[in-house]
Amino acid sequence: MHPLVNHLRESLLAGDVETTRDSNYSNAASFAEGRDGYLFGLPPLKTWTHAEVLAVMAERVGIDPDPGRATGTDVIDPHKTIRALERMRDRLRLAAQRKERVIVASGHPAGIIEVHMAVAAALKAAGCTLLQPAAGTPFARPGKYDGREFPLAVRYIGGVAVGAQGVIALWHTHSPDGMRAMLAELEQAGEAMPDLVVADHGFAGAAAAAGLDVVSFADSNDPALFIGEAEGRVSVAVPIDDNVQPQDYWPVSAFLLDGVVGATV
Repeated sequence: MHPLVNHLRESLLAGDVETTRDSNYSNAASFAEGRDGYLFGLPPLKTWTHAEVLAVMAERVGIDPDPGRATGTDVIDPHKTIRALERMRDRLRLAAQRKERVIVASGHPAGIIEVHMAVAAALKAAGCTLLQPAAGTPFARPGKYDGREFPLAVRYIGGVAVGAQGVIALWHTHSPDGMRAMLAELEQAGEAMPDLVVADHGFAGAAAAAGLDVVSFADSNDPALFIGEAEGRVSVAVPIDDNVQPQDYWPVSAFLLDGVVGATV
């Protein structure tokens, strides 16, 4: 057994995760229906039925493939998590070797951002250019988390773009509009697009929709990036619970950054 499997199971990052079957099932249905908040700014290239979305999630994440079961518990296969982490690690090593231009972004400022910050620090130390465009630029938050009157703005924490409510708070967000603003500023300034984007949620989806090379993390109830991977538009989608205690991601960061020059995890 791979040494990381036990940690993934014990920390509920994979295995019997806290994300419920109801959430996996209903979010897959919402994606199939084309509901904006579940597309992450990456509308699929074709129409996917609910059953087809569940089949992709079973193949790439390890959830129960039964299209007739809508309630109860569900799983992320930790072996699938590790294989995806290995593919992401290969891409990060290449970025370090090439000293690429990179954007790192997360819609999870209280969870898996721990991995994003470790990645950002390692790539910067390896000589990559860590891009931070559109700092302070406001953006909308369409879809599932509508209802709040205030906008968010792009803010960088440890080199990682997040959605912030001014100087008051950082917010969980699925919105693709932050990444859209970031790429628009680069374009308007006549700067080259990033060679690589390391992100999740709408930050990853919008980058993939723009044709950029994207490696990402996604939970079992976030089908958009796995469908994007199946369509060849997302290079890597790592199945993992993306919002547990930040310190539980440290072994994941260490595994992911093994061999990446500059890693200090």
